[in-house]
Amino acid sequence: MQALVFLLPFLIVYVLFTIWPMIKGIEMTFYKWTLIKKMDFVGLDNFRKVLQDREVWEAIWHSTFFVFLSTPTMIILAIVLALIANRKSVLQKFYRIIFFIPSVLSVAVAAYLGLFVFQPYTGFVNSVLHLIGLLPQNAEIFWLTETSLAWIVITIVTLWWTVGFNFILYLSALQEIPDEIFEAARLDGASDSQIFWRITLPYLSPLTKTITMLQIIASYKVFMQIYVITGGGPLDQTRPIIQLIYQTGFKNNNLGYAATMSYILFFILLVLSVLQYWINSRKGADS
Repeated sequence: MQALVFLLPFLIVYVLFTIWPMIKGIEMTFYKWTLIKKMDFVGLDNFRKVLQDREVWEAIWHSTFFVFLSTPTMIILAIVLALIANRKSVLQKFYRIIFFIPSVLSVAVAAYLGLFVFQPYTGFVNSVLHLIGLLPQNAEIFWLTETSLAWIVITIVTLWWTVGFNFILYLSALQEIPDEIFEAARLDGASDSQIFWRITLPYLSPLTKTITMLQIIASYKVFMQIYVITGGGPLDQTRPIIQLIYQTGFKNNNLGYAATMSYILFFILLVLSVLQYWINSRKGADS
């Protein structure tokens, strides 16, 4: 009973701001619901419409494409940065600060910096390419108006802004590996590459599984950096599902349909989470 008294404030806040909005969101999927009021009951019509809506599936594909771009590169980059910052050198503290510091920025600041850096004519990247002669003076690279280049910019900005958190996790994990293991491996004649593949990576494997799932979920929820940098363009070719949900709910005044799309995304993430848990459980049982 005493424990319940201490837990009660948290439970009240959790129910009010998490459970209750989820219940209302489910209710909204069965109605035509505007910003002003609940209107007509439509049953499963919103779900039928979502399944047949080409825009929805294109937006889901764009989010999925971003997952494929960002997740592997994020994990590789975080491991590489952690290995660099874990090496004993006079620049060790500098590395740790410089690798982590972008993650303290807000997404809006990071996105506007990316927008400034990759602008044609006045952007930092094109200016540097002109300066070193890789780009002729009368030519420009339009990073934000070509679909493939826009995805590269979005991925680079996202990696630069978010890698610091995963970098810290990997750095902590590396420091937990006993030095005696590395010393014993070197005494047995193991090379640096053998130590990395046979010792370091296996030790980091449990953390990598967790980071992979978290990164997939975070990448599916990408919104603000794309909204600021490209606005979902060119021609909606970089518009993720979260942006479409936002536009449908708040710009098109159709909260019921937007809620339906959000629960479709929730179902996709739930399936991916369960699938990864099942795969990890089977690997654990086999080992």
